[in-house]
Amino acid sequence: MNFQSKIFLVAALVLTLFACTKDFDEINENPNAPTDVNSGLILPGVLRDVMNTVMNEAWGIGNIVVQQTAKNQFVNEDRYLWGELNGIWNSVYDNMRDVNNIIRASEERKEQNYLGVGLVLRAWLFSLATDAYGDIPYSEAIQGKSAGIYYPKYDTQETIYNGILNDLKTANEILGTSAEAISGDVLFNGDIDKWKKLSNSLRVRYLMRISKKKDVSGDLQTIVNAPATYPVFESNADNAVYNYASSNPDQFPLYSARIGSFNEFRASSTMVDFLKSVNDPRINVFFRPTPASIGSDTAIIRGIPNGLDDVTAQTYLGGQQNHSQIGSLFYEAAISGEGLKVAKGVIMTYAELQFLLAEAAEKGLIGGSAEDFYKNGVNASFNFYNLAIPADYFTSPLTAYTGTTEQKLEKTGTQKWVALYFQGMEAWFDWRRTRFPKLLPSVDNQNDDRIPVRFIYPIIEGSLNGANRQEAVARQGADDINTLMWYLK
Repeated sequence: MNFQSKIFLVAALVLTLFACTKDFDEINENPNAPTDVNSGLILPGVLRDVMNTVMNEAWGIGNIVVQQTAKNQFVNEDRYLWGELNGIWNSVYDNMRDVNNIIRASEERKEQNYLGVGLVLRAWLFSLATDAYGDIPYSEAIQGKSAGIYYPKYDTQETIYNGILNDLKTANEILGTSAEAISGDVLFNGDIDKWKKLSNSLRVRYLMRISKKKDVSGDLQTIVNAPATYPVFESNADNAVYNYASSNPDQFPLYSARIGSFNEFRASSTMVDFLKSVNDPRINVFFRPTPASIGSDTAIIRGIPNGLDDVTAQTYLGGQQNHSQIGSLFYEAAISGEGLKVAKGVIMTYAELQFLLAEAAEKGLIGGSAEDFYKNGVNASFNFYNLAIPADYFTSPLTAYTGTTEQKLEKTGTQKWVALYFQGMEAWFDWRRTRFPKLLPSVDNQNDDRIPVRFIYPIIEGSLNGANRQEAVARQGADDINTLMWYLK
């Protein structure tokens, strides 16, 4: 090869090298790992994942601890032999990354509607975690990548609730102030007005949650007295519910459960006995006749006591054939036309709001008729289950809005407990505060006759964030299922 040929070859190689590296950054961008995603693509995944987690936790522990259902085998949960329950913790913090991405992107793009939705979701998710555990990472949470905070402090529950309420207030103020449409909204199909109603209805819930610790009357009155500025749910049409589908992959979570696992859970005699005492037809939606009586002229719904030991639970009243199962609309019929109307993931309903307002009115925190709010709540619950309320329903001493203030509050709390059947963890969260209905600890419990009031922190937190976890335990109290969190003290 002569000298000129060598020069030509070197030049060609140099040109080739530059050609290969000119667009090096673009070539090495993975099209399957985008760094910036439209908020509408993130939103449905967050809603579905968290909702499924909440419903699974309700089935496994929430319905049990408030004695809506009971177990007749593998009875540890019913006897308060709880280990760590990490579903809500993991789901909240895993999905909070996506919620923060929605909030960050919407702030950069000045998309106030998406920002408002993100704030509502942030408030709801953090409420689930703090209501389950107490003090949790909040102000420094999910900031490892953005701020290098790998060991977030545990904020006090009071601080967390201040943040939750502020997020909801801000959401109400900004929703509807920009023009972008909300896509991916599997909750309200992009209806901004309904998101505003949810933000204010949740504010009522959380204001009542802390009402023993703070005077919330002013904030409640501001909401109730200015519906044009602070709209709330007006009917069941406004309910914040996740509608499951009849086909995979978005069916009601319990639908795919093994029959053996499903049959571990039966009707609680606490709820069955109350519903029978007031001739409440919701009993036929919640439960089914005992297997032994199905098809007979004397079909009967019968519950079992919560907290029986394994042997006693198996043999109670002659065995499992005499224990009512959970209603078919929550299991094999969940994908039917009727089931799809009932088996939903619930964030909040109009019925719950009305019971909260009834309590607030009865306590003098707001104006209005507590009895009207109470009756609105009962009627809305019947309507939710596609049932007509019996004409004489409010004539029973157990349901008529009469008696002392304490008795009226008990009736309101008991009806709310019924209305919240299998609607997430809210029945337990609310019972801890009101202590209505007046539940007795499960009969053979292993917790010194105390109904649990919280979940213990995930054990792995001792390794991943031990110092901050320990600081929270020192402040809040022992990390066990009986320690009262801030708003319960």
